[in-house]
Amino acid sequence: MSFVKRNTVLSSPRAGLTASTPQQQQHKQEKQLAPGLRPSPTDGRLTTSTGTASLDQLLAGHGGLPLGTCLLVEEQGTTDFSGILLRYYAAEGLVQGHQVHAVAFPPEWRHQLPGLASPDKKSKSASPAPAPEEKMKIAWRYESLGNNANAGASTRGDSGAPFCHSFDLSKRLASSESKGTLNPIPVGGAPSLDRRSVGTASPLKTILKQLRAKLETSGPNAIHRLVVPSLLSPTLYPPGCAQPSEVLQFLHGLRALLRQYSSQLTAIITFPTSLFPRSSGLVRWTEILCDGVVELIPLPARLGAAPPPPSGSDPKANEQPQGLFKVYTLPVYHEKGGGGAESGNFRENLSFSLSASRGLVIKPYSLPPMLEDEEEKPSAAPKKDGLDF
Repeated sequence: MSFVKRNTVLSSPRAGLTASTPQQQQHKQEKQLAPGLRPSPTDGRLTTSTGTASLDQLLAGHGGLPLGTCLLVEEQGTTDFSGILLRYYAAEGLVQGHQVHAVAFPPEWRHQLPGLASPDKKSKSASPAPAPEEKMKIAWRYESLGNNANAGASTRGDSGAPFCHSFDLSKRLASSESKGTLNPIPVGGAPSLDRRSVGTASPLKTILKQLRAKLETSGPNAIHRLVVPSLLSPTLYPPGCAQPSEVLQFLHGLRALLRQYSSQLTAIITFPTSLFPRSSGLVRWTEILCDGVVELIPLPARLGAAPPPPSGSDPKANEQPQGLFKVYTLPVYHEKGGGGAESGNFRENLSFSLSASRGLVIKPYSLPPMLEDEEEKPSAAPKKDGLDF
C-alpha cells in the first residue's frame, strides 16, 4: 500500500507560470515591431511601405519593400514622376517615425513633402473588419494576402496604425504629423570646372560614411530610409561621380550596408535613362547591383489637348494613363519563387496615373474603345457596288 495521501497537489505549476509572466511580457515587448513594419505573407520577412499602395503590391508579393533591399526607379524624358515616388517614400517614413536620409536635398525639402489626406476620403477603408466567425473557412489561406483595394489601409499588430498612409499632393506635411527625422546629406555643392577639385572630392563615399555613422549610433530598433534622387545627374552631382569606378564602388558599398543592416535599412534610387541609356554597360551593372528595377515611361503629350481636370472634378478623368510602368527585376527570396510569379501582374502591360488625391496609381494598361472612329469611317469612304480591276 502507498502512504501518499490521495487528492493532494504535490506541486503547483500555476505558481511557476505566474512568476514567469513578467519575463514573458518583456519578451513580447521586445518582439513588438517598429511602427510601419509588418511581416511578408510569403516568407515572413519584415517589409515597409513605399508610400504608394499599388507599388507595394508589385514588389515580389511581399506587400511592401523588404528591409535590406534597394529599389532602382528609372525614368525616361524630362518629367519627374520618379521624384514624386521619392516624396511619398520620404513622407511615409517621417509619418511612421523612421529616419530619412535625403541625398542632395536641403533641409527645406521637408516642406515639399505631401501631407496626409483628410479622414473623410478614407471612410471606406476605416470600416470595421468582419468577425473571424463570419469569414469563409474555404478562403483561410487567402486572408493574409489581401487585395489591392484594402492594401493601403491594412493594419498590423495591436497598435492599429496603418501600414501605408494616403497623402494629398495639394497639401504639405505638417510638423505635427511627422514623427521621424530628416537627415540631409549634401553632395558637395555645384559642379566646378576645376580638375583638381573634381579629383579630390568624393561625394559618393561621403554619403556612405555619413549613412554608416547614423546606422552605428542609432539603436537596433531604428528604421532608416535612404533617398537618392537622379543618380549621376550633372545638375546634382559633380562630373567625377559619373566615372564607373566611383559609381560601382558606391553601389557595392550600399549593397554591403543593406546586407549588414538587413533589419533596419531600405533605399530607393532614381536614375535618368535619357542621359544614361539602358544599353550602356554602366547602367547594366547598376541594375545588377540593385534588388529591384522598374522603369517609368511617360506618354507623349498631345498637341492641343485640354489641361488636366482638378482632383475633385471627375474620378474617371484622373484615371487616364499618363505613362507606362515596366518591371524588369524583382527580388526572389526562396526556392518556391516569391518573385510575384504566382500573381503574374508584373508580366502584364502596366500603366500609371497621377492625381493629387490618389497619388501614383499603377494598374494594367488597356486601350480605350474606338467607338467614335468606327462610326466616322463608313461615312467618310463611300461604298462602291462594282469591283475595280
